[in-house]
Amino acid sequence: MAKATSRKARDEEPEPSLTVTDTGKAEAADDEVAVTGYRGPAPESGREPLASIRLSQTGGATATGGGTAISGYVHTLTVEHARQEPAPWPHQVGVIPSRARPSQHRAEADRLRAAVDGGGTAVLSQVLTGMGGVGKTQLAADYARAAWDDDGLDVLVWITASAQSPVVSGYAQAGVELCGADPDDPEQAARKFLAWLAPKAGQRPCRWLIVLDDVADPNDLVVRPDDPGTRYSLWPPAGPYGRTLLTTRRRDAALFGEERRRIEVGLFTPAQSVAYLTESLAARDRTEPSDQLIALARDLGHLPLALAQAAAYLIDSGETTAAYRDLLATRTTKLTDIAPDALPDEQATALAAAWSLSIDRADTLRPTGLARPMLHLAALLDANGIPQDVLTSEPARTHLAAHRTATDPHSTEPTPVSPVSPSDAVRALRALDRLSLVDHTPGTPHQAVRVHQLIQRATRDTFAPHQHDRTARTAADALMAAWPTVERDTDLAQALRTNTAALTRHAEDALYLPDAHTVLYRLGRSLGASGQVTAAVDHFQHLSTNTGNRLGPDHPDTLTTRNNLAFWHGEAGDAAGAAQAFTDLLTDQLRVLGPDHPDTLTTRYNLAHWRGRTGDAARAAQAFTDLLTDQLRVLGPDHPDTLTTRHNLASWRGRAGDAAGAAQALNDLLPDLLRVLGKDHPHTLTTRSNLAHWHGEAGDAARTAQAFTDLLTDQLRVLGPDHPNTLTTRHNLASWRGEAGDAARAAQALNDLLPDLLRVLGKDHPHTLTTRHNLAHWQAEAERATRAHGDDQS
Repeated sequence: MAKATSRKARDEEPEPSLTVTDTGKAEAADDEVAVTGYRGPAPESGREPLASIRLSQTGGATATGGGTAISGYVHTLTVEHARQEPAPWPHQVGVIPSRARPSQHRAEADRLRAAVDGGGTAVLSQVLTGMGGVGKTQLAADYARAAWDDDGLDVLVWITASAQSPVVSGYAQAGVELCGADPDDPEQAARKFLAWLAPKAGQRPCRWLIVLDDVADPNDLVVRPDDPGTRYSLWPPAGPYGRTLLTTRRRDAALFGEERRRIEVGLFTPAQSVAYLTESLAARDRTEPSDQLIALARDLGHLPLALAQAAAYLIDSGETTAAYRDLLATRTTKLTDIAPDALPDEQATALAAAWSLSIDRADTLRPTGLARPMLHLAALLDANGIPQDVLTSEPARTHLAAHRTATDPHSTEPTPVSPVSPSDAVRALRALDRLSLVDHTPGTPHQAVRVHQLIQRATRDTFAPHQHDRTARTAADALMAAWPTVERDTDLAQALRTNTAALTRHAEDALYLPDAHTVLYRLGRSLGASGQVTAAVDHFQHLSTNTGNRLGPDHPDTLTTRNNLAFWHGEAGDAAGAAQAFTDLLTDQLRVLGPDHPDTLTTRYNLAHWRGRTGDAARAAQAFTDLLTDQLRVLGPDHPDTLTTRHNLASWRGRAGDAAGAAQALNDLLPDLLRVLGKDHPHTLTTRSNLAHWHGEAGDAARTAQAFTDLLTDQLRVLGPDHPNTLTTRHNLASWRGEAGDAARAAQALNDLLPDLLRVLGKDHPHTLTTRHNLAHWQAEAERATRAHGDDQS
């Protein structure tokens, strides 16, 4: 239909320069356009417009089925689309993704159906959340397909909700198809559809399901125009007949609430993983050893996306599972190198890029720019749990400040370095958690941060070589900053050891550039101190080989490693081997470092100790006497090494037969330790232990038992109940109670101690074996005392 423009009265009109008349009729159907009349130039086209146009009898224009009809002068006419009649029910808007094959039944599907079916007539909004690649879209598609096939829906709308515009567009399309809304005004059409979803009295109820797949940002579900009064939500309205199902990687509180139930989607179970791989390969007449499939599933962390693409790669390439696993285990292999040429199951993203958008978005959350460098650190540590104190330590925060992602990636100006506080570091972890890139659980501080191994791998794949090495050294610094001098908390110590081992697996080369990082030595000493002596020997043997090969045989780090290796060989029971190793080491240190170097003096100290442990107490005492003279000259009387030598000299004098002299020497040493190191220093506590022992050896068992009682109280406070020194004091206290005449109490104390030794040190540790021997001794003594008492009574 045509609408004429306004014009002057006819008697004032100029003579028209063009007259159009009797142009006939035009018809259009479907999406066609019919024009009858005159199509003239637009005023803004630059062409000279006609002075005037006279139109008459331009004919009729008819449109049906969505066509467009125009009659008259095109530029000055209003165009109208034929209104589309509302579609009949049942009706589907949008395309449900195809079913993945082979499908695996999952517990989350049961929880989703139970939650929906159990809702009665209540409003049901379900939110499937989880990291990228766990199969949220497939779960939603399976549920939507089942609901549609069961004839339980009148309307099904599937929208890929990766941004606000496709949500509005999806609603607008539904508004056009179901409500006859104007397609030229998508926002109004979307609002009309949302209003149509709300039930209305007297109207036939509509059973609907709206699926919003892959919501990237909770803010995308709220339209905020410039006029605050026109703000509206894109969440479907409440109603007794409608259901909303949303999938997202986000965990923001805004997505959940009383009427929105959260279902966390996890990984495949091991059985599901193997079944998926087996069935995928069998569909192409491929079989692989079950042990290899089990191992591959474990290597891929049971992530459905990774399993699907691995199966496709095996099928396309013809590689065996063992060969694929070898590629995966090679550090130089990137995830892009083992991706299939064509992605299976209509997947849109290869594994290597599965989380890149999530990382980008996490970086936009406050504090901006810290999520990515935080993930870089986490990618090098233990996937199963990183202590929060590591990632909030001073080295970690310095790294975050130096490598904060630029808010404007196109800017050529350097990003200013501003300090990062511990709370900022925690908020960076929360940002990663909100995007399901990590699991952040502050309630378990020793394993507060968990991250899937393939997210770690994909993150490491983005490192440039220098960035990889630099970040690895920073991670090592962060571990050292969080590692307490006294390992009072055995769970924390274990977590730090595990994370150091993970860092070594991921970036061992970097830990030797430019020298061996101190965290490598800390790991070995912690293993030994926790009772894992054999593991400590193995660690330092590996470290000795590496330092020798990488740094050279005369490098100070190589010599230091040999020192540690010899020490733990001795602790493992080979005192003679330790003494010989220290003898050989001393020769090299005298040549390379000189006689007065602190490391040379330390080796002389250890050599004296292990010679004594071979049974030559007198020679050990003389060696400590000679060493003390040099330490006083080189280090001074208050140096901790000098004080330690005084302690050991006293002990070996006692073992050489002078118990009273040993007790007196330790008694003289204790005030200096208290003054220099403090009452809670481990060396001070050890000296108190040895002083008590030599008082007992000098004949005062009761005084010794009381001294060990007092010491135990302080060790429990300072070191904790599971520290090896605390356990040793409990053993000594029990033994000296027995020596003081209370065999029954000694036996009971050792009986109470044994389970803790088994738990902390293990059944084969020398201290455990000694305790079992002494327990048997004091039990026998207690029985003899009981029999003797009975004989006396009779």
